[in-house]
Amino acid sequence: MDVGRRVAVVTGGASGIGRSLCLALARRDAAAVVVADVDAGGAAKVADEIEAGGRRALAVTADVGNAADAEALVARAEDTFGRVDLLFSNAGIVVTGGLDIPDEAWARTWAINVQSHVWITRAVLPGMLARGEGYLVYTASAAGLLTELGSASYSVTKHAVVALAEWLSITYADQGIRVSCLCPQLVSTNLGTTSQRLLGTGAAPAADDPGAGAPPAADGNGAGALSAADGIGAAQAAVDGVLTPDQVAAFVIETMADERFLILPHPEVATYERRRADDRERWLRGMRRLLARLSAG
Repeated sequence: MDVGRRVAVVTGGASGIGRSLCLALARRDAAAVVVADVDAGGAAKVADEIEAGGRRALAVTADVGNAADAEALVARAEDTFGRVDLLFSNAGIVVTGGLDIPDEAWARTWAINVQSHVWITRAVLPGMLARGEGYLVYTASAAGLLTELGSASYSVTKHAVVALAEWLSITYADQGIRVSCLCPQLVSTNLGTTSQRLLGTGAAPAADDPGAGAPPAADGNGAGALSAADGIGAAQAAVDGVLTPDQVAAFVIETMADERFLILPHPEVATYERRRADDRERWLRGMRRLLARLSAG
């Protein structure tokens, strides 16, 4: 699909991957870009930047972890621009810890990382189905295909995003709806200032590690600015590299042109996923050994 002349909604659009997607869409001649974020000032700044470049934009303050806000966002976009052709459901958070994190943190992570996609898709899908076309892009994470050692809630919810995207693709492809799922590893963003640091010491698995693949750390909606002290983040930077949000956004739009389901800015993730599927027991043993090394570091 060509994003030109399309109306796009981007959640989490004030910073990180979301901001870069908004600006990239404008540069690719999108008809309009709706910049949605709980950060009203940040969303307005991105919209102003788009309009300064001669494209149409609308900033909407929305907490998409709330069903009413998600529905109101779509209604506002459709009232302003007549339709929504492209949805980039990109908002997400990460909280470190295992089963011990408070129920409130589990609930909030589930609301933003999973239910937000359900709510906004439920609102945008009828119009797309009526027109016989539309494109849905969900930001998950490499953790949604593999796992995140430092956060149980992040791993669980990102797996759920991938499952939701697969279900939507299977169910609606014959009705003109295209679906992609973005699963990056490390992306340099500033959102980590409000997130807890991930578990890790910087030890990366060797190429012949029985785990058959390095663990993914958080994607661009949770990883934050990276440094050599960032544990798993530093390990992954050494193994597979750290991408900028602009690089990820450009790759997303390139992949959409081919209408591929999985968007993997770090191509190594495909190899890790295959190894995991080929021998799950071996992969689990390797990940246990990696966790032990990281915890002892």
